[in-house]
Amino acid sequence: MSGTRRAAHHPGEARPAGCRAPTIDRLPHEHVRFAHNSERQLAKLLDFYGITWEYEPRTFTLEFDRSGNPAQAFTPDFYLPDYDLFIEITTLNQRLVTKKNRKARRLRALYPDVDIKVLYQRDYLHLLVKYGLEPPSQLSERLGEGEPLQLGPVGGPPPEARRAAESA
Repeated sequence: MSGTRRAAHHPGEARPAGCRAPTIDRLPHEHVRFAHNSERQLAKLLDFYGITWEYEPRTFTLEFDRSGNPAQAFTPDFYLPDYDLFIEITTLNQRLVTKKNRKARRLRALYPDVDIKVLYQRDYLHLLVKYGLEPPSQLSERLGEGEPLQLGPVGGPPPEARRAAESA
């Protein structure tokens, strides 16, 4: 809770700890260590559509103890600055989903100007099917490994070839 992590995807910005040095042919999601595979997959999708995002950029205090110290906080997974929107993705069991929903409601009550959306497992799985992302790690055993995310048209050149052609 003491620090925030930001996706280092804006030219000239300092990179947070855990992010590798930039290279010309890497996408923004390749510079961040995500806590969960579903976050990485959502970042890939946002990158593909050119949507600027930040990973866990802000922690909101939801509750204070008697001394005024933070007792409970919430750090949404993504912030989309162009939409002024926070996104929390949850693909976990129902008990944890309930806890995240409670935190999102509390955040809305304490910070009414902050817009947050919770992306549930059903929404996430719908995105996987719709956009051909690999299955999430918790379903890999049941579904098989799946294919990696293809960012080009079917039958088009692989990403490496497209990037080489674009930089030429």
